[in-house]
Amino acid sequence: MAMNEKRVAIVTGGSRGIGAAIVKRLAKDGLHVVAVARNADKLAEVVAAVVAAGGSAEVAVCDIADPKAFGDLIDGLADKHGRLDVLVNNAGITKDDLVLRMTDEAFDTVIATNLKSAFVATRAAARPMMRLKGAIGGRIINISSVSGVVGNAGQANYAASKAGLIGLSKSVAKELAKKNITCNVVAPGFIATDMTQVLPDQIKDTVKGLIPLQRFGQAEEIAGVVSFLASADASYVTGQVICVDGGMVM
Repeated sequence: MAMNEKRVAIVTGGSRGIGAAIVKRLAKDGLHVVAVARNADKLAEVVAAVVAAGGSAEVAVCDIADPKAFGDLIDGLADKHGRLDVLVNNAGITKDDLVLRMTDEAFDTVIATNLKSAFVATRAAARPMMRLKGAIGGRIINISSVSGVVGNAGQANYAASKAGLIGLSKSVAKELAKKNITCNVVAPGFIATDMTQVLPDQIKDTVKGLIPLQRFGQAEEIAGVVSFLASADASYVTGQVICVDGGMVM
């Protein structure tokens, strides 16, 4: 198919929270955004909001923990649009427990969803990105976490997956730089999403006391950093980890 005139972005975990905010922001920036997740209804709501605001987006339902299905999806989207400019590996799950009680299944499931999926997506996205014509080139942006930078008790699996994203990203940045493809990491701190809203107020207050800015971040603040990294302004930025955490980790 002829190349889409718009830059094309794929965002995993695009049905809620940070992912939905990224989908909306990149669409606002003028990209055509493919929102990927398992929940078709939630995805449809996000895409409908994008279209209502004058943006361009589509739904892609997929279990990203299935390497074959996910790799095929990215190949198919690149073929459909004739290009792939931006990949945002945002999807993530938690199965928290102390190491002594953590099961193999809990560890393996989190690694498969949070880390292996990003590897599968990057491998599939690299070839169409290499074929891009234009100054901006390809952009791979992995959403890690401050847990992957400093660790977190009760989250050995999650922290390992998010730390793994950092190592993966730095290696990819070195491999693909000569093809005009950058790869960077955004590491959010405590962000006001469904995952943090369920915390008891006492814990929320304690956490806020550890954050110099004294508040949780907003999903849109993560999306703003992703927007920068996906733009021409970030053409000389690669292999970097940007913590967006109100100063909690520094």
